[in-house]
Amino acid sequence: MNKPFDASACFYDLLYQEKDSEAEVDYVDRLLQTYSVPGTSLLEFGSGTGRHGGLLAQRGYWVHGIERSDSMVAIAECAEGFSCQQGDITNIRLDCHFDAVISLFHVVSYQTTNQAIQSLFASAAHHLNPGGLFLFDVWYSPAVAAQRPEVRVKRLATPALSITRICEPTIYPNLNCVDVSYTFFAHDITSCELTNFKEVHQMRHFSLPELDLLAAAEGFERLTAEEWLSGSPPSESTWGVCIVLRKL
Repeated sequence: MNKPFDASACFYDLLYQEKDSEAEVDYVDRLLQTYSVPGTSLLEFGSGTGRHGGLLAQRGYWVHGIERSDSMVAIAECAEGFSCQQGDITNIRLDCHFDAVISLFHVVSYQTTNQAIQSLFASAAHHLNPGGLFLFDVWYSPAVAAQRPEVRVKRLATPALSITRICEPTIYPNLNCVDVSYTFFAHDITSCELTNFKEVHQMRHFSLPELDLLAAAEGFERLTAEEWLSGSPPSESTWGVCIVLRKL
């Protein structure tokens, strides 16, 4: 059993190739401007392979990413305006401050304990300039309860590689958590080598009152809560909700 992304990092961009990263970055940029980000320096919690950070840098931001997975950091391509390092977003303390902290693709939902999520909010507050923004998305509790995670199978292929990923959730309703067990089968078509491994991604979902309480404890006010990308009000059909907070 592997930790999240230890073994699957090399397949990450392929597995999520259908994600429209350009549209996601346009959305993040629009929110930052709508709520008057005080500058262009961004700290990205959970920068992954650098897809979002690199695109934001192309739009004129200076982005520094913090990523827990060594494998992800090794794959990420640093470029002008984007850099990253390995670190734990719940306890890292850099010697600089930023105009915004962003955390995308449910990174905040990977903080499953109260201590971890409280520490993450404290870390965001620590690194922000006064008036800075904290923008992130999470799994939304009403939608998780209404729709419930289910078993899913994803298959994709390139001329050199065939991948099957089986997703099997285990729900812990009293903890607001879901363990997502991924089983991977990767077939190297050239060498005929077959690799299989498992990863368990522990996820937490949140309600708005819960997030407001966490925000207030670290000196934030909530500016908006909306469906990721669409901007619609959250509902039982809204799996991913985007939150923007301002540091008071």
